[in-house]
Amino acid sequence: MNVAKKNKLLFMVGAVYLVLLVAMPDKAARSSENSTYYVIEMLQIMPVIFILTSLIEAWVPREAITNSFGENSGVKGTLFSFVLGSFSAGPIYAAFPVCKMLLKKGASVSNIVVILSAWAVIKIPMLANEAKFLGPKFMLIRWVLTTISIFAMAYIISKAVNKESLVGIEDKKESESSALAIKHQYCIGCGLCEKLSPNTFIISDKKAKIIVGNVKIEDLNNIENINKAVEKCPAKAIYFKA
Repeated sequence: MNVAKKNKLLFMVGAVYLVLLVAMPDKAARSSENSTYYVIEMLQIMPVIFILTSLIEAWVPREAITNSFGENSGVKGTLFSFVLGSFSAGPIYAAFPVCKMLLKKGASVSNIVVILSAWAVIKIPMLANEAKFLGPKFMLIRWVLTTISIFAMAYIISKAVNKESLVGIEDKKESESSALAIKHQYCIGCGLCEKLSPNTFIISDKKAKIIVGNVKIEDLNNIENINKAVEKCPAKAIYFKA
């Protein structure tokens, strides 16, 4: 049952193919040919993407991702995200594991939206072909309007979507293993913890969050600051055990 729940979409597609095979064998055969083509394409591309994301995850420090694409990266982070998406190669589905890895390493939701959107609709090679077949004026106007829409969409989605719901259990386990946790349902976003221990806490989307990787047991000053934040938190939303 668990396998079926985790792969609902796959089972639904399989059921549709079975219905087509019985009711419309010709269309089922054409659908199978198209599906086989895309599966082969994915098998050629995705192993390279998985290797690339694994290398980035292993070798690129979390701080580098946070500074370049994180919540506090500001305009610089948005521009970096836009350039990364615009100069990317490969189909859009190749962007999803890359963006999942960036989220785990500290990238913000808004910058992930910018990367995905730029990857999908304004890649540089695509713009060159668009100008060739539809004219430079058409390409430029569409590019400007699309870019404005991407930034607006990134802002809206970052306000509507909770990052923890995207990253899921993996980041929760990481925070639990550090013996430092925030009960977000109680946090009021006052910012006191960030002032007392800026190397450990950050306020994002009106909630306190942990900067994973900066909690070092041997750093007595840091532990003292964390304990102060735990003690003075008005909502008692911080848990810490050294």
